[in-house]
Amino acid sequence: MNSIKKELSSEQQAELLATLKTRFEKNMNRHQGLEWAKVQAKLKTNSKKMWSLDEMEITGGEPDVVGYDKKTDEYIFYDCSAESPKGRRSICYDHQALEARKEHKPKNSAIEMATDMGITLLTEEQYRELQQLGNFDTKTSSWIITPESIRKLGGALFCDRRYNTVFLYHNGADSYYAARGFRGWLKV
Repeated sequence: MNSIKKELSSEQQAELLATLKTRFEKNMNRHQGLEWAKVQAKLKTNSKKMWSLDEMEITGGEPDVVGYDKKTDEYIFYDCSAESPKGRRSICYDHQALEARKEHKPKNSAIEMATDMGITLLTEEQYRELQQLGNFDTKTSSWIITPESIRKLGGALFCDRRYNTVFLYHNGADSYYAARGFRGWLKV
């Protein structure tokens, strides 16, 4: 994850663009009215964001375009894998929680991984928006951005989808489970 060189080779870029294009075309309901050619043009001019999208892909996030911000002229990508990305599970919420564990520490935390990848965890609102596009996390759960007032008390928030309903839960920020990871987002 901690790549020294945060740039993709031209072959890696071409491979990622092909993967993203295929996903974009298969899931038009996620980005109605948007054109792949314009998305691709944006991506080709931003190698750092391409690297971040590749990190999302490598860890199993299956990033896809879910919107366009007219004010900033940027496309919005979310992790759209059916379940919480496999390469980002069994982690606690943040570095503070990781350091607080006395034993059986996980390898990383959601906030640190996201920062290293150049992405941000979804908020509760973004998570609910994602769930309007399909059924996600029906067997897993995903950490989400937690308000400082909750985090100060040792807690952290996560969401999942069960019984055709999106649920918001709390847990100790230092907890980690094989079925809990995180979903991220990125503007390009």
